[in-house]
Amino acid sequence: MSGLRDPVVDPKGGRNRTARRPRRRGRSASFRRPWLRRLVIAAVIVAALPLVLSVLYRWQPVHPVSTMMIRDLAAFRGYDRQWVDLDEVAPVLIHSVMMSEDGQFCRHRGIDWGELNAVLDDALAGEPARGASTIPMQTVKNLFLWHGRSYVRKAAELPLAVYFDTVVPKRRIMEIYLNIAEWGPGIYGIEAASRHYFGKPASALGRREAALMAVTLPNPAARNPARPSAGMRRVAAIVERRASRAGGYVGCLD
Repeated sequence: MSGLRDPVVDPKGGRNRTARRPRRRGRSASFRRPWLRRLVIAAVIVAALPLVLSVLYRWQPVHPVSTMMIRDLAAFRGYDRQWVDLDEVAPVLIHSVMMSEDGQFCRHRGIDWGELNAVLDDALAGEPARGASTIPMQTVKNLFLWHGRSYVRKAAELPLAVYFDTVVPKRRIMEIYLNIAEWGPGIYGIEAASRHYFGKPASALGRREAALMAVTLPNPAARNPARPSAGMRRVAAIVERRASRAGGYVGCLD
């Protein structure tokens, strides 16, 4: 019968005992499924891609594109972006963006923990939400992640920002950020934005123009630096004063 096993004789005691067939030890049945294996491989590749690209982006001749730019291409909308080296951007624009978006850019290592803790404290106290994204955080979001509010995205953004800030020099981070940031629908990078709004290259921007460009960044879909609202002009005046006193805050870009 199929349920019986062949008896064998124990050479020591002469007793019969049942022979046991050896069990095969292999991978779990679930992992042997081809679709699951392919899914795991794809997940590993997706997770590793930003780490590899971050090292590649250190190289000056490489001109990265953002996920938003890829989205526009996929939708057959196209976009306007003209890459410029950081030396071809007016220093006042660089200082204005830094003092508006990330005043501690030269001092932190990807994350401004003091600002982040303050935002968390405000949230726990029921205060209105405000951002704590640094320029490295915004850069990795634009390069590798998706837009919109998401705790999952933010969880991925934090370690990526620390890694990116570690492997890419500060000057190069600022150069990439200014060349992939969105300044309006289909307008990416400071050179295309400067020519679109003010009819001049980024190297020729003045102090007030630079400040208006900086305050456009948080909401480029609704803000126009060439036709600023009263609120934009008020914030731009603050940014302009801060940029004129940046001093040691911008030392890492010299």
